[in-house]
Formats: sequence, structure tokens, C-alpha cells
Amino acid sequence: MKYDLEKILPHNNPMILIDNIEEVNLDEEYILTSVTIREDNVFFERELDGVSYLLGIEFMAQTIAAYTHFKNNNETPQIGFLLGTRSYRCSLEKFEKDHKYIIKAKEIFCDDELVSFECLIYNEGAECAKATINAYQPKNATEYLNIGG
Repeated sequence: MKYDLEKILPHNNPMILIDNIEEVNLDEEYILTSVTIREDNVFFERELDGVSYLLGIEFMAQTIAAYTHFKNNNETPQIGFLLGTRSYRCSLEKFEKDHKYIIKAKEIFCDDELVSFECLIYNEGAECAKATINAYQPKNATEYLNIGG
């Protein structure tokens, strides 16, 4: 099934970096998404012939946002805040052009507005990146968008 990510993520193109939702399992509290690195990616670097390995954190964050959409019964996407990540490790120097990567986010803690996920990125079935990501999604997120105005 192909999902319309603009209706799921609180981003607009070109900032939607994941390509597809591969699997959602709310009973086991995880989601799988995918991204194929292309030259039209806003972060593509010709010198690298790919994107920085640091972009893996954003792939993970967008995967978490997609999971949240399904967990919240497909409501309109809400803004969330990445509080931090512990031990982001990536065995790659870059995410290579024309390679497809699978991102998994598994919810490991949820306390109303605070949540923690174990995230993994796979390259051809082998784990290549891992992090624990903590996020905050306030109930009234729009208030945070109107700061100073």
C-alpha cells in the first residue's frame, strides 16, 4: 500500500525524506519505513554521491512521526519536538545514492506527551545505524508555533 506522506507527516516536500511506509504494527508498537537515496533529495551531496550519515537521525524522526499518526487514529499531523538521541551509531560514511534503506522505530516508553523509541536503519538487511530517540508531542502544539507572534 502506498501512503500519502504529506497527510501523515507534519512536513511539506522537499522536507519529507522518507519514501514509503512498509509496515505498521500497533500491537507490537513498531513501524517500518523506507527511503531510497536520490539526487533530488534536498540534502544530496554530489561530492559524497549520497547524503551524510547524520541524516539517519531525521529518517528516524520522520518514521516516529508516521507511527504517531497511526497511533493517534490517523489525526491531522501534529508537530513534535526531538528532545535528543542517545548513542546514535552509524557504520556508514554516507547513505549511498540509489540504495534503499529500511528504518524501524519501536516504541519503548510512552508517558502521555513524552515518548522514547529504539530506532534502527537497515542496509540490505544488515543493521547499519541505531539510536534511542526521545521526543515530546504537546497536546497543544500550535501554541508553540505562535511564540512571539
